[in-house]
Amino acid sequence: MSVDVITLRAGALTSRWVPSVGMVGVSLFGGGREHVGQLGGLEAYRGRGSTFGIPLLHPWANRLGGFAYRAAGVDVTLAAGAGGVRTEEHGLPIHGLVAADPGWSVREVGAATLSAELDFGADAERSAAFPFPHRLAMDVALTPEGLTVATTLTPTSDRPVPVAFGFHPYLTLPRVPRADWRLRLPAVTRLDLDDRGLPTGQRTPVAARDAPLGTAALDDHFTDLGPDPAFTLSGGGRALTVRFLEGYTHLQVFAPTGKDVVALEPMTAPTDALRSGEGLRCVTESFRAVFAIELDLDAAP
Repeated sequence: MSVDVITLRAGALTSRWVPSVGMVGVSLFGGGREHVGQLGGLEAYRGRGSTFGIPLLHPWANRLGGFAYRAAGVDVTLAAGAGGVRTEEHGLPIHGLVAADPGWSVREVGAATLSAELDFGADAERSAAFPFPHRLAMDVALTPEGLTVATTLTPTSDRPVPVAFGFHPYLTLPRVPRADWRLRLPAVTRLDLDDRGLPTGQRTPVAARDAPLGTAALDDHFTDLGPDPAFTLSGGGRALTVRFLEGYTHLQVFAPTGKDVVALEPMTAPTDALRSGEGLRCVTESFRAVFAIELDLDAAP
């Protein structure tokens, strides 16, 4: 399989994307350093869906609580390994159906912009796992301040389409010890999770945070993100801010121990929304969600 790496440039920043491998973002480079976590890299993502970089998670982000769901009046049964279904450590379906999908077609490329499209219904097996015909479009733009990613879901039949996608941007601060990274979050509501990472239905208000990450391992799910949701990872005179601009209602914060990455994940619905129905929107017209990753190369220490 050929790999088409498209490089965007704006000011002192560059960003690289690979449409033929799931339209994954693989780089946000500035000030001589890479700020996107590479983990297993492109080959592991293409070969087994092992997430890295800035991958799209669709038609659900995070995990489902089982292999059957009912959404928009339609009953669906999934099968592990069929239609792009991958499983995680508890055996649950994880991260949707389009990991490393080669079906993206590039619509337009500029010096600092990239647009691509995926016809979700073109794959019959995948459509059986999510029988809601639609197209996806991604529009990526780089500016001297950072990266903006807009995703548009457009139904292509009379059937409403459930919206539960998200992204998993792995961020890193190279040459800065993880213990010195600082994480800033606004006051939010945490959705309590069980030992499988699924919402229990309990909600807990959480005060704003602005503190070193230290040795903490985080895997937390939040909503009620405020009028201008923004979440910042900083250290060593640099800061990465993920800002939700449109359409995203939930945040997953993932900071595993032993890995120098933090994921600040935009989600259009809570984890397991296809099964629970909680916070799930079903649309008959185009739905757009936008997030940005701002990179400050001269942040206060």
